Amino acid sequence: MSGSPQRANVWQGLALCALLLASGFVSAAWHGDEQAKMGTRIVVQLWHPDAEEGKRLVAAAMAEFDRIEALMSTYREDSEISRVNRYAAERPIPVSEELYDIVRQSIAMSRLTQGAFDITYESVGYLYAFRERQAPTDAQVDARLDAIDYHHLLLDPEARSIAFAMEGVRINLGGIGKGYACDRAVDLIRQAGVEHALVSAGGDTRLLGDRRGQPWVVGIRDPDDADAVVTRLALVDEAISTSGDYERYFEDDGVRYHHILDPATGRPSEGVRSVTIIGPDGTRTDALSTSVFVMGADAGLELIERLPDYEAIVIDSTRGVRVSGGLAPP
Repeated sequence: MSGSPQRANVWQGLALCALLLASGFVSAAWHGDEQAKMGTRIVVQLWHPDAEEGKRLVAAAMAEFDRIEALMSTYREDSEISRVNRYAAERPIPVSEELYDIVRQSIAMSRLTQGAFDITYESVGYLYAFRERQAPTDAQVDARLDAIDYHHLLLDPEARSIAFAMEGVRINLGGIGKGYACDRAVDLIRQAGVEHALVSAGGDTRLLGDRRGQPWVVGIRDPDDADAVVTRLALVDEAISTSGDYERYFEDDGVRYHHILDPATGRPSEGVRSVTIIGPDGTRTDALSTSVFVMGADAGLELIERLPDYEAIVIDSTRGVRVSGGLAPP
């Protein structure tokens, strides 16, 4: 991948963290919208020569985010995942093919990362109240830590059901769901004949084709300054995901609590400020950015080197920049 023209200009000031997206429409044939969904900012841009059809497809892409949020949000009592969290410790819960498949993919990512990615982090994660700026006590974390283990997830492919092996297990798809939603929205508009589009959900972006003869320009912000763009990447037909310790956090008595928990400790992962993953699949780049963040620069980059078509950029706690081999300068 080091010679890919889709990744030109990667080394124009590479010291990055979360994503800012180049915006603005270049002609009347570009259509787009921006809405608050899934706890973040959703952006859809696409090119279509027919104005009415373009607007309809933008609305359809936005509706896809609503559909997936209704399925997978732990904040909604009526969601399918909330039903699993309520009852799966008592009995196997039949679920939709879609939810079953993304949980299956999540378990595969857990195996790949030796547990650094684990959707059962929610067994402790639900105790963190970021809006109220409250963290659980050490005793509360330690009492629930045994419930964090993807081996507790019992999937039955014939019944298409999910069960939990012990009480206290909860799952949350926050580390994979937004990338998945971006993939699904892009699939929807691609099937309608669109060849140029951008779909973004906070730190996750899926690009369809190019920007009508030009690459999409993705700006990457400094972790300590939301208004500072420290590099711009020129990308075509790629997914890019960033996980950063500044996305959702609070500080209390000099301690910084952020939302990326280490499944081994039930506490915010340390040693890394930001991870960006570039690759062909948004579901996987989303999960990998979380995984590498937890694994740390050395182990995380070693993992990425084994995955064809994926690259990583890691900013550590000293603001040092580490990159995978395909992004290394000549």
